[in-house]
Amino acid sequence: CKALGNHGKAAVPHLAAVAKCLSDKEIGCGATDDDVGRYVRAVACEALGKHGEAAVQHLRAVAGCLADDEGEVRAAACEALGKHGEAAEPHLGAVAERLADVDWEVRVAACETLGKHGEAAAPHLAAVAKCLSDKGIDEDGDDVGQYVRAAACEALGKHGEAAEPHLGTIAERLADDEWQVRVTACAALGKHGE
Repeated sequence: CKALGNHGKAAVPHLAAVAKCLSDKEIGCGATDDDVGRYVRAVACEALGKHGEAAVQHLRAVAGCLADDEGEVRAAACEALGKHGEAAEPHLGAVAERLADVDWEVRVAACETLGKHGEAAAPHLAAVAKCLSDKGIDEDGDDVGQYVRAAACEALGKHGEAAEPHLGTIAERLADDEWQVRVTACAALGKHGE
């Protein structure tokens, strides 16, 4: 899948085979019985994200991966849909649902994707704004919510007038404990002065 994703037009005849990989459910052997198929599904999403118009017919299958059991696959599906512009618009509601995902990386990917979709994503900006207060903490006690808050600032910064109701909430992030969030909040507010 990964190789086909890197071969441009030459890979187009094989995209249907890549799309079939979106349902790979191979289970590894050993004590964990790990879902090794998740790697295949995630890379298949990534490959289809690289093929623009040639992969449009497979976007419904990619969007189906937004409900995958594995966060890595859900994030890859968000990212792939973020690369498809107008063709992905019917799936933005499903992407917006991932803003409340248990996996912080999926929430980041959902913010980034909605940030790329302009007017079509406007109905979901209130949900993106809720991510400005993400308090995600990983198993080591680290503030991973900072990445979600920064991604939300950046996404809202790309939405101009549609994001104006959320400028006050973005401004609150200027006092965030994490400098990366303060930087993206400044940048987002700066874009609203253009």
